Amino acid sequence: MKTLILGCGNPDRADDSAGLLAARRLRELGVDAREHGGDMLSLIDRWSGCDDVIVIDAMMSGAPAGTTVVLDARAVEVPRGQFHCSTHAFGLAEAVELARSLDRLPPKLTIYGIEAGNCESGGALSAEVAQAVERVAGEICRGIPY
Repeated sequence: MKTLILGCGNPDRADDSAGLLAARRLRELGVDAREHGGDMLSLIDRWSGCDDVIVIDAMMSGAPAGTTVVLDARAVEVPRGQFHCSTHAFGLAEAVELARSLDRLPPKLTIYGIEAGNCESGGALSAEVAQAVERVAGEICRGIPY
């Protein structure tokens, strides 16, 4: 079974870097995790051929910063508008739903969303999001078979 872990985000936009930081933390813990900092549409090609995909990304739903959610994207539609911390119009939800319509979702797709508080360019990572990155990395690490 081929597992792919992708942390998404923009390193220059404060809390939007949460997914990237979680991927880096997972690598420090000995887990193979990749960073994805560009076009969300290219996720469909990145997860092609993988059986189990975990995506970590910042989100903005109105919950307190650092709140985390876990979605089984095979079972539920990814909420549009919540995974748009950057200026890109085509976000994670749109990529997943396009893949669903093209029958290109991996057999298992789990999304970890970390609620962002500040996604301003050049801003600092908030303490709440930094703590959430640690929690999410630990949770994923405990669930990965070695």
